[in-house]
Amino acid sequence: MAIQWTINKGRVPVKIWTRELEFMALQQLINLSQLPIISHPIAAMPDVHAGKGATVGSVIPSASAIIPAAVGVDIGCGMCAVRLTLNARDLPDNLHPLRNAIEAAIPLGFNQHERSKVRGSAHAREARSMSDRLDIIVGKHPGLMKMQRHFNETWVCQLGTLGGGNHFIELCLDEEDQVWVMLHSGSRGIGNAIGRYFIAAAQKDMRRHKVALPDRDLAYFSEGSVLFDDYVEALEWAQDYAMKNRRMLLELALGAVAVGLPPFKISEEAINCHHNYVSRETHFGESMYITRKGAIRAFAGELGIVPGSMGAKSFIVRGLGNAASYCSCAHGAGRRMSRSEAKRRFSRRDLVSQTEGIECRKDGGVLDEIPGAYKDIDAVMENQSDLVEIVHTLKQVLCVKG
Repeated sequence: MAIQWTINKGRVPVKIWTRELEFMALQQLINLSQLPIISHPIAAMPDVHAGKGATVGSVIPSASAIIPAAVGVDIGCGMCAVRLTLNARDLPDNLHPLRNAIEAAIPLGFNQHERSKVRGSAHAREARSMSDRLDIIVGKHPGLMKMQRHFNETWVCQLGTLGGGNHFIELCLDEEDQVWVMLHSGSRGIGNAIGRYFIAAAQKDMRRHKVALPDRDLAYFSEGSVLFDDYVEALEWAQDYAMKNRRMLLELALGAVAVGLPPFKISEEAINCHHNYVSRETHFGESMYITRKGAIRAFAGELGIVPGSMGAKSFIVRGLGNAASYCSCAHGAGRRMSRSEAKRRFSRRDLVSQTEGIECRKDGGVLDEIPGAYKDIDAVMENQSDLVEIVHTLKQVLCVKG
């Protein structure tokens, strides 16, 4: 049964789709609601939890301003999934070689493609299609070059790489035992550099204009300013980069598993959706900037992906176009606890137990991603039954983490 309640402690109300709300996340939502740039109620999704400045799992409307920290540093982070013409019986009993193949084909964590292999390849051509736009951005803000070592080389070599943390590649089975490939990644180091640079620029701009904020991480750019225009230009570039990164990751993952599986085709078109981004949309008859920080678009009929933890179910969903949420829904299970707390509370033995039956890493390096650190995905889905309907239920059988 869907849950939706409202708090009124700021300039605008906050509409919340869960009862599981930590104090820090609640305070961050209240801080957001006090900003003069927020034009309509804020929406907090069922997976809401504390973030940096703005709450993860929030949908933030503004008529004429954007908060860079609300977008975050993994600009354009999101999901991609396809269904294959394969059934569970087509998978080998031992999935470890398939995981090895994916890990060999795709750089994980801090790794990236070797420059010598990228030069002159189709990979490089993909990067060149974006380089002119980036050159214009860096020309206006050369300080971006200082945010990342080997700036020009790194962003090219990181196209088609996974990253670490909660980013993953999975083989899943749906309710009919059909095989899916699903992945989660974003704009990698270049998105991080752009995010950090413009968050700092917004804070400096607020100090220059002596604007009082409930939290310095809620510094914003107002429409009509040069910094606003430059940030939007960089933001849109990073969002495009993230989308391209996921498409390349999908191609590499499909190529890797093809070696160990019977011949297959894609039977359902790829879903590729952001969940950390900004878009200009019309709601309640008004044009506004919608920042989804840990939330996906769920317009009526629109398909999206809501993943659980590495030991839980995930869902392909169809939006119901709920106006109160700005046609949005949760982007996943949402963290129940911080990474450091997860490492304190759980052991490697717990990880092995909670990921039983799944081919994945079970070492201390991914202990902070243990399923127990996340909220119950079934409860999240129940709480947002007025936002989306479930089209497919997926259960992973193989998970690659960075």
